[in-house]
Amino acid sequence: MTFGEEWARLVAEAQQRQPVGMRLNQLEPSSAGAGMDLVVTQDDLGAVGHEAFLLHGELHEKADIVGAGADKNGEGSTARAAREFAERNMTMGGELYTTLSVWDSQVKTVLQMCAHISNHLDYSKKLHGNEDAAIAAAIRGRDGTAMPVSEISKYVR
Repeated sequence: MTFGEEWARLVAEAQQRQPVGMRLNQLEPSSAGAGMDLVVTQDDLGAVGHEAFLLHGELHEKADIVGAGADKNGEGSTARAAREFAERNMTMGGELYTTLSVWDSQVKTVLQMCAHISNHLDYSKKLHGNEDAAIAAAIRGRDGTAMPVSEISKYVR
């Protein structure tokens, strides 16, 4: 049997096994955790945001090798060493400047991501709280009583 014939047979068998139409991949109803949904509480979001905030502060304090050991001109000890090597015509000076530049760029990127995570989670927490309040107000009758289920079901169709 040639490759083309074998491939055609496999395609035909696969088409017979699958019904026509769209099929979404999902867990079978009998699988463990069926019916469960992803749940994130405000406390979970707060804890993640807090850890991102703490990591930002610690990184900002400890990973700054550009400003470490700064002199009265604000030049860090690593930058001074790179300048000293370069002034003595040692190629290590340029390489040290490059290393310092790359390190500083990457630390700033991580700091930005930590700040973004922390700020985004704070924003999400506030936004979803406001949305929950708006939904709660919208599903109340004019007199403040709970809206009947038959009325609520109109919104989810």
